[in-house]
Amino acid sequence: MKNKHVIVGMSGGVDSSVSAYLLKQQGYNVTGLFMKNWEDDDTDEYCSSRQDLLDAVSVADILDIPLEAVNFSAEYKDRVFSNFLNEYQSGRTPNPDVLCNAEIKFKSFLDHAHKLGADFIATGHYAQVNEFNGKFQLLKGEDGTKDQSYFLYRLNQRQLASTLFPIGHLYKREVRNIAKDLGLPNSAKKDSTGICFIGERPFREFLNRYLPHEPGDIQTFEGKVVGKHVGLMFYTIGQRQGLGIGGTRDGNDEPWFVCGKNLADNVLIVVQGHDHPSLLQPSLKAADLTWVADERPHCNWVYAAKTRYRQKDAPCTIANFNNGECQVDFAQAQWAVTPGQSVVVYESKVCLGGGIIVE
Repeated sequence: MKNKHVIVGMSGGVDSSVSAYLLKQQGYNVTGLFMKNWEDDDTDEYCSSRQDLLDAVSVADILDIPLEAVNFSAEYKDRVFSNFLNEYQSGRTPNPDVLCNAEIKFKSFLDHAHKLGADFIATGHYAQVNEFNGKFQLLKGEDGTKDQSYFLYRLNQRQLASTLFPIGHLYKREVRNIAKDLGLPNSAKKDSTGICFIGERPFREFLNRYLPHEPGDIQTFEGKVVGKHVGLMFYTIGQRQGLGIGGTRDGNDEPWFVCGKNLADNVLIVVQGHDHPSLLQPSLKAADLTWVADERPHCNWVYAAKTRYRQKDAPCTIANFNNGECQVDFAQAQWAVTPGQSVVVYESKVCLGGGIIVE
């Protein structure tokens, strides 16, 4: 591989750092690239990008590889953040990490790498690529607790053909041990969590700066007012915390959960009890479908699907393909299916693709 040039997206974290090391060990000509995707209110109080860049520079120095910093914030704001705001304004709960991967990390970054003459790009995602019958498959990462294929389901054949996932076959503990043995300064660095452009800042405070909010009633299914909400965009299906509903209702002391939104009347609908029937959904409709191998799943075959990242695979069938939409029917009803989130379909370890949940 010594004549193959790979550019590694280095975030300053341990996963991408070890990825760069492994590729160099395999004989690739390795270059690191640090992506800056957010500039608004980019302060040390909430955003770690400055420290992340310093960590990436330190690792590149230890590994003796060049490092470039590229600003993709304009592309991010246009392709990812605008969608994020539109979805929240429409009462849905988007997953910007999915769109960031498809539009920035594996599009803007990939295009930039090709202009530099790179043969491949690489990232520290826990996922794998496999070529089978002339097609590229997206596989789950070997470490089931860290598998990130859910966030990558929108990748296409062109993107996968040019992508390497060097740590996809490893467990997280192995990655940290490699970093520790190398003496990398980020070997014990905490994994980043949450939405990248929000960081640790309060979510409501962040959204308030970009979207107008209108307080309204919190009601039961029967229309009984049990509280006040601060704006529908701040709540998601299945949410329990932050509702501000005290006491019991009709002798029921079970906790309250969000189960729906009435946008027309600006009403948040809640129920009591984690297993309330309104929180369990036997099927869903998905739109904006993308399939990794450009082949949609067979109707009525048994697959598995996730409607959220940490969810276990749920047996399902897929039917009613029409106008870019499909229906997913589950063997067992799924809890808190949320419009705006992604449903991702699997066949064993192979990620087939998925779509955005609309209802």
